Amino acid sequence: MEPAQPADRVPADRTPPDGQPPAAVPAGPGDEPAATVPTTPPDGEPALVEPGPGRGDAATETGERPAPPPRLEPARSERSPKDMAISLLVLLIPIALLLAFYRGFLGGDQATTVDPTSAVEQARSANVFPVSQPQGLGADWRTVSARYQTVDGGANLRIGYLTPEGRGVQLVQSSVPAERLLPAELTDQGQPQGPTELAGRTWQRYTARGNQQALVLLEPTRTVLVIGDARDNELRELAGSLR
Repeated sequence: MEPAQPADRVPADRTPPDGQPPAAVPAGPGDEPAATVPTTPPDGEPALVEPGPGRGDAATETGERPAPPPRLEPARSERSPKDMAISLLVLLIPIALLLAFYRGFLGGDQATTVDPTSAVEQARSANVFPVSQPQGLGADWRTVSARYQTVDGGANLRIGYLTPEGRGVQLVQSSVPAERLLPAELTDQGQPQGPTELAGRTWQRYTARGNQQALVLLEPTRTVLVIGDARDNELRELAGSLR
């Protein structure tokens, strides 16, 4: 048997029996818990101090927030008017070269000429009215259209010309009665301006639509019109060349 222990002696072994809670830490004098002795760091090393509650970086302590990153502005065009003009010029040069090639080598600015022989032969074969053709016109007169067709009340032979000055003139030979043909060709603006003599024939001068004017030859079996926006001298030249 072990000898009896004094009543105020604290057992050396604080391990509680099985199923019991751990023993409390002995209190110091005055029933206060014993102080914990801080661990002293080795010489030459600073003591590690855990940050207390509320401790943070300098921005948190001063109440300031870091500045947000600068916004990136959308890239703006820095091309000057001079650069834009140069770019436009680069685009226009090939177009100008193609246009010059088209006009100079392919004849793009020239009217397409036609041979009126087929239309004239059709009119003569129909034998509805006598058919005349210009004689002695210069090579700078170009035939651009020719058509013979039957219409209500008769038939028409219509030949279009481009004059030396680049204006349009039509030569119309028709068996349609003049009282029907003239209003259709000259419109209600057609007004007689008096007679004129050309190659031994008496023609009537008329105004026509817009800035056009006309020379009209009235015969028993046909009516001949020379009409267009050409000058009077070119109209007279074409009318006087008919044979």
